[in-house]
Amino acid sequence: MNFNIDELSLRELTSLLTSAEKRKQLLSKRRPAASVRRQAVALAAKHGYTIEELFGEQPTAPPIRRKRGARRKPAKIAPKYRNPDNERNTWSGRGSMPRWLAKKIRFGQHPSDFLVPGLARPTARKTDSIGKRTLVKRG
Repeated sequence: MNFNIDELSLRELTSLLTSAEKRKQLLSKRRPAASVRRQAVALAAKHGYTIEELFGEQPTAPPIRRKRGARRKPAKIAPKYRNPDNERNTWSGRGSMPRWLAKKIRFGQHPSDFLVPGLARPTARKTDSIGKRTLVKRG
């Protein structure tokens, strides 16, 4: 709890002081935790139990949470397709098709025309027919 004392009014300061004094008196009246723990163990032993039987195994400290490791960056993929007009335009065959390749395909060229020689094979097309509509002529 953080308080900015400069912003509190006189009424708020006095109520804060009285509640702090009450808390201080309560804490000073309490017995030390070690003596209470010893009495609890003695009482459990008197009745034939252990603390572990009554309350179970309780950790002494809160469990430590491990931080997640940093995610690895995906590896660089060698380009499969290259634009002959501009050698800097390449595509690895993953993700959406670049505009330059889509434009060339629209004008009738085939994607295998742009394969990098010796390095690449064409990207496989999906062969499953799920979701595709087919027309059936009935006689």
